[in-house]
Parts: sequence; structure tokens; C-alpha cells
Amino acid sequence: MLNADLHCHSNVSDGILTPTALATRAKENGVDVWAMTDHDEVGGLAEARAVAKALDLPFVPGVEISITWSGQTVHIVGLQIDETNPLLVQGLAATRGGREERAREISAQLEAAGIPGAFEGALKFVGNPDLISRTHFARYIIELGLSKNLHDVFADYLGEGKPGFVPHRWATLQNAVEWIRSAGGIAVIAHPGRYKFSDLAFDAMFSEFKDLGGAAIEVTTGSHTVDQYDYYAKVANNYGFLASRGSDFHGPGESRVDLGKLPPLPSGVKPVWHDWQI
Repeated sequence: MLNADLHCHSNVSDGILTPTALATRAKENGVDVWAMTDHDEVGGLAEARAVAKALDLPFVPGVEISITWSGQTVHIVGLQIDETNPLLVQGLAATRGGREERAREISAQLEAAGIPGAFEGALKFVGNPDLISRTHFARYIIELGLSKNLHDVFADYLGEGKPGFVPHRWATLQNAVEWIRSAGGIAVIAHPGRYKFSDLAFDAMFSEFKDLGGAAIEVTTGSHTVDQYDYYAKVANNYGFLASRGSDFHGPGESRVDLGKLPPLPSGVKPVWHDWQI
């Protein structure tokens, strides 16, 4: 089985490592084909591509688009995209546009909860000011010693219903799939096991995604539990989706799975890379 890692993040969005460091780590960890999929941003792809080429590491340009579906944030990965496509570029710019306003609201709410200076504190961890996110606030709160890890921060401060939670209206599912397909890419639902939908809502989302031209879902991912691998393999087959695989790596010591260290896809699924020339 090809060691494909098709989901990870650099410091151009909310990861810790530079695109160069990510490419190097992927190569060292035995990745056979690698995609970098920063949140709502393609600005790191040129560097990632150049370093991957120098390392003789097959590279897939990607992005992870934030959308709102049925009141929840869902992530759609685009693989094999042309990052210069005007519709994609404009759509991502619009999606990034609301992040600073949201970040200032998060900061104000955290200050009211007894954590002053959170906006400035979060900025210390931001590689791209256009992409300040809850993860950057979480790293600041950990630095203050108020929480031990990212899971605890979201459980206590940044998750829904907590002092620093501010909802954001992202793009729609239709937007994301259209942008990815217009850029020649493959649309993939990222880590479906993370979303808190009913079975009926999941069926509606998967069906809409397929009708719009969505092609795949992540099956083996660092954001899934081991028992979810087989479950989402069955989901992929039931809806006729290709199966993707990616660590969702954000940085050493912070992610559940390192680049290239996932188990293989379950048997019986068709990999998203089945017809790629690698």
C-alpha cells in the first residue's frame, strides 16, 4: 500500500513547521506521496512543491476549506488543485476575510473570562496574520499554564458553549466543491468522524456532496479513532466515494499521528490516488 499522506498543515495556516520542514519530515518518515493542505490558504504551496521536487518526493497541491453546513463547521479538502485558479483564489480570500474580526471577538470574550491580552498572545503563534484561528489562542492559553494541551483548551475555553467560542459563517458546501473542481481538483470531506451530526444529517450531507461532484472522504486519518477506519470505509463504499488518507499533522508533540505514520487504508476501498501518475 502506498504511504500517502494527503492532509497536513504548515505555519502558513495553523501548523507549527514551515513548508520546507514539513516536506523534509515527510521524506524522512517514508511518505511516498505528500499533500500540504493549509486552511483556506495556498500561499505555502510553491515552497512546498519546490522542496518536495528537490527531495524527489511526489507532491500534491492541496487546501482545506472551512464551510458551514447545518450550523456546524465542516472541512473540505481539495487535492490536485491549480492554486492559481481565479475562482479558488477569490473564494479563499473571501473565506479568510472574517478571521480577524472573529479573533478580536474571541479575545474580548476571553478577557471577560479573566484572560487578558489573548489577541496579542495568539499573534505570537501566527505565521500568517490573515489566518489567525482558535488553535493560536489555544497555544497561548497553554503557554499561560491554564491548560495542559489542545484538547483541554477547547474543552474548557474555546469549544461550543465555552467562554471563548465565537461561531463563524464560512463558505457553503456548494462553494467549496465548485472552487475545488474549477481548479481541476478532487473534493474530499475531511475527517467525517469529527462531526456531531445525526445519521439522517450525515446522509443528507454525503448525498449533497456527491450530487455537487464531491469525490472522496477521508477514511484513515489522525482525526479518527481506530474503530472509525472500517466504519468510514463502509460509508465510502455505500456512497461510491474514493477513500483518502492523511495524518492531519500540525506539529511535533501536538498531533495524534506523525506524518506518514498512519496504518494503511482498509481493504476493499478504492484509494483517491488510484489513477494518479506517481
